[in-house]
Amino acid sequence: MVRRFAILSAGIWLLLMVMAVPASAQRVEASINFGYTLSEGIAANEQHLINGALYDRAEVNSGASITATIGGYLSPRLLLEFQYSHQDSKLTAEGVGPKLTITDLGVDTYHGVFVYHFASSDVAKVVPFAFIGAGATYYGFGDVQIAGAAQGREIDGNTQFSTTWGAGVKVYFNQNVGAKFTARCTPTYIKSDAE
Repeated sequence: MVRRFAILSAGIWLLLMVMAVPASAQRVEASINFGYTLSEGIAANEQHLINGALYDRAEVNSGASITATIGGYLSPRLLLEFQYSHQDSKLTAEGVGPKLTITDLGVDTYHGVFVYHFASSDVAKVVPFAFIGAGATYYGFGDVQIAGAAQGREIDGNTQFSTTWGAGVKVYFNQNVGAKFTARCTPTYIKSDAE
């Protein structure tokens, strides 16, 4: 169910993108970026006893990531694109005891994004840009790795609304090939209750 929501969201954004660009002026841009994602943890309101030690924080570890985009230009400077990214991570517990790995974690994001270019690629070879978008972040957990009764139990995945925004620069080598350097922030509100 969770994955269907994300795929449906992606399909709707792609359909809107194609419909929004007139057929005679369609110019498509696609990219694949490799990078590193810095992640934050979640502080708990209370401490939990795990394997004889107290823990009060769950941490989504930073890790390698890949981002793919595809979009269509609405004008020479405005691009509407779909952005998908995946980060390999682990969920760890932190507190008084030693850092404890709870499970493997895959973080997938699906966003529809508006990208504004500060120059046209028809004129400039180096084009700064900024973007903002909205969509969903999916947390896909693996089996629990803590020794004891919970080991091997699977944690259900979780999808949350998220926004994404950032900036970067595109360097065009010719009309069809270039490089893109991006810094992006994707804040995702999990929940505020103890669960």
